[in-house]
Amino acid sequence: MANRLPLILGLVAVIILLVWSSVFVVNEREQAIVVRFGEIQEVKTEPGLYFKLPFGFIDADSVQYVEDRVLRFDLDDIRVQVSGGKFYEVDAFVLYKIADARRFRQTVSGDQMAAESRLRTRLNSALRTVYGLRGFESALSEERTSMMREVRDQLRPEAESLGLRIDDVRIRRTDLTQEVSQQTFERMKAERLAEAELIRARGNEAAQRIRAIADRQVVEIVSEAARDAEIIRGEGDGERNRIFAEAFSRDAEFFEFYRSMNAYSQALSDSGTTMVLSPTSEFFKFFGNAGGSNGASSAVSGASAEPVSASSESGSTDAGSDSSSPNVAPEPAAPESAPAETGN
Repeated sequence: MANRLPLILGLVAVIILLVWSSVFVVNEREQAIVVRFGEIQEVKTEPGLYFKLPFGFIDADSVQYVEDRVLRFDLDDIRVQVSGGKFYEVDAFVLYKIADARRFRQTVSGDQMAAESRLRTRLNSALRTVYGLRGFESALSEERTSMMREVRDQLRPEAESLGLRIDDVRIRRTDLTQEVSQQTFERMKAERLAEAELIRARGNEAAQRIRAIADRQVVEIVSEAARDAEIIRGEGDGERNRIFAEAFSRDAEFFEFYRSMNAYSQALSDSGTTMVLSPTSEFFKFFGNAGGSNGASSAVSGASAEPVSASSESGSTDAGSDSSSPNVAPEPAAPESAPAETGN
């Protein structure tokens, strides 16, 4: 029995080795390609436990695992030329999945890097073609979506030949090159300056128009105000003349006396004016007689007929006239016997 134990252990080990080399597991994120002597036997796409011929090291059966997820690769800093002749830098990425693992194995031997390299070349060509038919502004407008669809459609035939399925193509960045960026900046600056000048000119035009309207309105308002003032002033002067005429018609002598008193008050004020007047002048007729008749001769009775010099500064007469004579002679304007204004 002791001599058979090593044999039993060896047999168990061989059985375990055979079972271990005959079993493989496929998870949810991958696919399994079973290859026998270099030929594809089957493809396992569902997750689970599967069996194969043992001893893969002698090419009996071998299993190659490939991704069953959506994969992505990026294409950065692609220099493309647009329809205007300028160059731009573009970044894009592709979302794809291994849809046919058998063809994928046959074309690129199941090498994901080799498949992406071929797709990258085809993507580069598709981007150049799509951008070459359009201007730079198209990538920044609603046309961007249709551009990505065109690139995807151009990429799909190449991907299908590799056993891949293109789910989406996205353009991440469309940017100016250094020299184009400076040219674009200068052009935009010139456009903005021109627009600013246009707005400024329109503003000046509007300001001048508003200022002219305001000046015209000022002239109209001032003219209307001056006209109304003249009308009101004329009406006031007419009313004043009417009142004066009415007052004069009621008592002519009193009115003449009142006007003479006002003339005395204005002419004989402390103005520093010196006048030489005759005491028998019409201006002083109310000094000797309040009635005004022959007042001038009675006020200066016994006085010589020589002129009298009166000064508002000295307060005395030069000819020795009596105390009823005025101390100050007024201006040479004497009131009229009748009022200057007449009623309307």
